[in-house]
Amino acid sequence: MTKLKLHTPDLTAANVDRIAALFPNCVTEATDVTGKLKRAIDFDLLKQELSADLVEGPQERYRLDWPGKREALALANTPVALTLRPCREESVDFETTKNLYIEGDNLDALKLLQETYLGKVKMIYIDPPYNTGNDFIYDDNFSMGRDDYREASGEVDQGGNAMFDEEKWKQNSSSNGRFHSEWLSMIYPRLRLARNLIADDGVILVSIDYRENAGLRKICDEVIGEGNFVAEIAWEKMYTTKNDSSLVSCCHESILIYSKDVSTNCIGSLPRSAEMDARYSNPDSDSRGKWKAIPMYADGERKNGRFKIVSQTGKEHLPEPNSHWRYAEADVLKLIADNRIWFGQTGNSQPNLKRFLSEVRDGVKAKTLWSHKEVGSNDTATRELKELFGGSSPFSFPKPSSLVFRMLQLGASTPDSIILDFFSGSATTAHAVMQLNAEDGGKRRHIMVQLPEPCDAKSEAFKAGYKTIAEIGKERIRRAGKKILAEWQAKQAKEKPTQGDLLSPNNSEPITNNFGASPPDIGFRVLKIDASNMKDVYYAPDEVKQSDLLAHADNLKEGRTHEDLLFQVLVDWGVDLALPITREAVAGKTIFFVDGNALVACFDPQISEELVKNLAKRQPLRVVFRDGSYGDDSAKINVEQIFKHLSPGTEVKSL
Repeated sequence: MTKLKLHTPDLTAANVDRIAALFPNCVTEATDVTGKLKRAIDFDLLKQELSADLVEGPQERYRLDWPGKREALALANTPVALTLRPCREESVDFETTKNLYIEGDNLDALKLLQETYLGKVKMIYIDPPYNTGNDFIYDDNFSMGRDDYREASGEVDQGGNAMFDEEKWKQNSSSNGRFHSEWLSMIYPRLRLARNLIADDGVILVSIDYRENAGLRKICDEVIGEGNFVAEIAWEKMYTTKNDSSLVSCCHESILIYSKDVSTNCIGSLPRSAEMDARYSNPDSDSRGKWKAIPMYADGERKNGRFKIVSQTGKEHLPEPNSHWRYAEADVLKLIADNRIWFGQTGNSQPNLKRFLSEVRDGVKAKTLWSHKEVGSNDTATRELKELFGGSSPFSFPKPSSLVFRMLQLGASTPDSIILDFFSGSATTAHAVMQLNAEDGGKRRHIMVQLPEPCDAKSEAFKAGYKTIAEIGKERIRRAGKKILAEWQAKQAKEKPTQGDLLSPNNSEPITNNFGASPPDIGFRVLKIDASNMKDVYYAPDEVKQSDLLAHADNLKEGRTHEDLLFQVLVDWGVDLALPITREAVAGKTIFFVDGNALVACFDPQISEELVKNLAKRQPLRVVFRDGSYGDDSAKINVEQIFKHLSPGTEVKSL
């Protein structure tokens, strides 16, 4: 029986596996620092395999480098022995919701999500902290002191001797470089991990201002691929001039859009506006519906493009000077016969083609300029939060939900999309997802990740009782969800009134009048990143003294529940963290059933043969027990044999 590994994937080992699959001759063995044999890559052989395309040493190449890049890459690949602990009391509709709110460092969260959501996220949107020169709150251990930075960047040698005359530089020149390096080292590992989660037809959108736009673009080109760049959107975040601007008032921010694979149909279209449809009419009562007149001629001369078109009244028409008809003469005759040419109410006007509304595509392509009138501004976002929080905005510089709504229309048009935001902030993305689902009946799911960053003691949020940014985000989802559901209910009642209530506030009552539309999922399951549920002895048994063995007989940490263990198993096994969970009492033990028979777990001690047979007869896909559940090794072997006999397709593991 195999044991769960209880740590995130080792991405370096995964890369070695890929190299081994392509070049098995380059895989060898070497000894580690303890003298044990380990698998290794023979780089000399690998260089020979790639000799024609190898760039090494001082040879110039096109790339972005900064002090700390190698450490940032190693940070992305290093596994962590952490877990996600459920927090029912802070959740909404914990049992039924498909949405997640993960509280903790987003670097750890991205590692914990690698196996579960690998290649499944349709859209990622992040609004990372802009590099204003303030210290970062992310404890990644890449932040350098000034002396370390000076040596890494080549300003001084190992002895501290200057490598150039710093007086030739302005005092803040080196500091600015250091700030750039720290910001790049912060975002780099997160983008590398995020790329793994994007679906083949998925996209990632990143908000950024002028300070790190160039660096972010270079990193995205490296991590996601320059060829997968889709567009850079200019969002008009404000529509008034800042009088305190030094030279030019900056009124926009950028949104970079990259696809996992630009050859896929990764970007949707925007819905047509009522103004667009109003341009169509039906003055001749055509049975094919409304249409719009399109000029028949185009600029420039073209062979066989100047001929007479005769209307039903007999009037002859030629194209304007230095122009030609768009269609060949034979095609024009067919169009006239099919009543596709309009000569005006009198029948004597210049001919125009009838373009029917039914022939126009359902949506329109988005432009790279988004005005505040279309998607809102900073002021819109502040007013939105004030309305939700009773007149006071608890969050600085939020994004309007209408802005993210526009992004969802482009990147998450499919109704079952998973949307991830790992710089969640005030949870604008969750708000927008719920709103879009309410409008089109979609089943989109959101995963929010936010560090529990303390609120400033002088801030309005702190005065209102919010201790962390994460608390603000969770409360925003609760309030926005109630508002959106109430609006949806009112719309349903207005469009098709029926007897009885629509839905209860907790979304638990059956819907009585949904004529095809679905109520939005306004719940979310709160999961908090924490150290492993297992005692450290689980990871380093050789460090335990014989006198301490009895104290470590139970490898579970104090205060951890069986539901905590269940979620650690879900993470380790790569099972969807939003699947429904039920409990049953079987043979006197508590059994967890995840999505029916997708996974069955029992963490109670002294499990009986009767219980094991009962579970095996249900033929679950996976089953897990604690090591402490078995009376002895023979009982453990017996469990394996029972499943092999009654349910050979079940994967059995122990914790």
